[in-house]
Amino acid sequence: MTILEVPTAEAMHQLGLRLAAALRPGDVVVLTGPLGAGKTTLTRGIGEGLGVRGPVTSPTFVLARTHPSLRGGAPLVHVDAYRLASAVELDDLDIDFPHSVVVVEWGAGMIDGLVDSRLDVTIERPALAGDDEDQPRVVRVEGFGARWSAGLPV
Repeated sequence: MTILEVPTAEAMHQLGLRLAAALRPGDVVVLTGPLGAGKTTLTRGIGEGLGVRGPVTSPTFVLARTHPSLRGGAPLVHVDAYRLASAVELDDLDIDFPHSVVVVEWGAGMIDGLVDSRLDVTIERPALAGDDEDQPRVVRVEGFGARWSAGLPV
């Protein structure tokens, strides 16, 4: 596990760019953290790093949004699992896991049976941060499965 202090929203975006450099088709990133923690900001950075069509916004009302690559690479599938009750409902979204980079917000405990490897990113923000995007966050990155057994991208 890698633990990082991310001081600003821009630094969270930059972390997304760094993660994107290591991601490839078939990779799944599960983001966990409270509202306003920076999950979508991190995903924007991943999307920019992958060179996908944007803008990358929270897919809360559509559940999943696919952003095609502008460079001929893998698309980014951005999922908001907040309103899903189970892994079965997530599986019903018919996501192309093998050919996409999939980022799942609020997906802890739902993705385990659907993929063999995943990168879990947990974002903690100070309780008093309110809506201030530039409060430091603590980010924990942990890899599961064969894909991440050789090391983490950060």
